Amino acid sequence: MKKIGVWFILITMIMTMFAPVSYAKEESGPELVESAKSAILLERDTGEILYEKNSGESLPPASMTKIMTMILIMEALDEGKLKLNEKVRASEYAASMGGSQIFLEPGEEMTVEELLKGVAVASGNDASVALAERIAGSEAAFVKQMNQKVEELGLTNTKFQNTTGLPANDHYSTAHDMAVMAKELLKHEQITKYTSIYEDYLRKGTDNEFWLVNTNKLVKFYTGVDGLKTGFTREAMYCLTATAKKDDMRVIAVVMGAESPKDRNADISAMLDYAFNHYETESLYERHQPVDILKNIRAAKTKVDVVTSESVSVLKKKGQTIENVDEKLVYKKDLTLPIQKGETVGTLTITSNGKPLSKTNVVVNETVEEAGVWTLFKRSMSEMVKQR
Repeated sequence: MKKIGVWFILITMIMTMFAPVSYAKEESGPELVESAKSAILLERDTGEILYEKNSGESLPPASMTKIMTMILIMEALDEGKLKLNEKVRASEYAASMGGSQIFLEPGEEMTVEELLKGVAVASGNDASVALAERIAGSEAAFVKQMNQKVEELGLTNTKFQNTTGLPANDHYSTAHDMAVMAKELLKHEQITKYTSIYEDYLRKGTDNEFWLVNTNKLVKFYTGVDGLKTGFTREAMYCLTATAKKDDMRVIAVVMGAESPKDRNADISAMLDYAFNHYETESLYERHQPVDILKNIRAAKTKVDVVTSESVSVLKKKGQTIENVDEKLVYKKDLTLPIQKGETVGTLTITSNGKPLSKTNVVVNETVEEAGVWTLFKRSMSEMVKQR
C-alpha cells in the first residue's frame, strides 16, 4: 500500500510539471469593473473594444435611452427640420411625465436649445417628450423612429417603448448597443456642448427659475469627460454611458446595473484610466474631410467630393509603431442617381501589413442629381466636337 501511495504521488507530480500553465488574468484582460452587471470600453474612431464584461446582456437602460432620443434630435437639427431658437409648446402629456424633469407646465413654451439642455443635463423626461412630439407628432411615432434607427445601426439586442427610459415592459438594451449608439451620437460634435455642462439655469431671472445640475458628476470631476448620459431606476440600478477625450483619442465607456453612484463612477473611471494609460491614436482624417472625387458623366454635376462619414484614426498601444499603413477606397457597385447628401457610397479601409485597422463609410457631401436630357445632349455634342 505504501508503494502504491508513493507511485501515486510521483505520477501526480510529473503530471503537474508538464501540464499547460493557465494565466487566466492575461487571457481575459484586466478586471476593471467590479460593481456593474455589464460594461464595455471602446475607442470611438475605430470602434475597437478595449474591455468588456457581459456586454451583450439585455438589461433595462433607464435614462440612457435618451442617447437615442438625442440622436434623432441632432439629426433633425442637421437636416433643418428643427432649429435651436424655435419655440416648442409643451403638451399636457409631456408635462405629466414623472421621474427626472424640468417641471414644464402644460402650454409652456421653451426653445429647442433650452429643452435640449433639459434632456442632456438634467435628464428631463418632460423635455424629451416635448421634443419627440415636435419632431414626430407623438411620442409613439417618435419611438417608431427610434427603433428604426436601432435597425439601421444593426443593433439586435435593443428595443425601446418610450423616449425617456421610464420602466416599461420589453424595453431593453445592452452595454455594447449603448456604446454603438453613443458612437453615433458623437458624430454630431455639437452635442458635447450640452452634455458637458455641469450647471446652468432655465427660465433664468423669473419666479420659477430652474437650476440644472448635470447628473453625470464625472463631467466636473474627471478631466476630459464631456458626456454623455446617466440612468437610474430601481430595476436598472445605476447606469452611465460616458465619453472622454484626451489629445486625439476619444473613448466611450458604459456600465449598467451598478450598485451605487459611487460604484458607477468608480467603474467608469477605472476604464477611462486604463484606456488613456495604455492606448493612443493617430488621427488620419477629420469628419467630412475629402478623400476622393466621385465622377459620373450622367450626373447634373459631374464631379462631387467624397468625404469621411466620421473621423478616422489608427489605434495603438503606447510606444507601439505601426508600419506599412495602406488605404483602400472601395465604391458600392449598385450606385444609382440621384444620390442624397450624406448617403454612403463606399468604404475606406486602413490596413497595416495587410491587417485591417479601421473601416469607415464614405459619403457624398452634396446631393447628386441626374442630368436632364438637354444637358446630356450638350455634353455629347461637346465630346463629338473634341474628337474631330
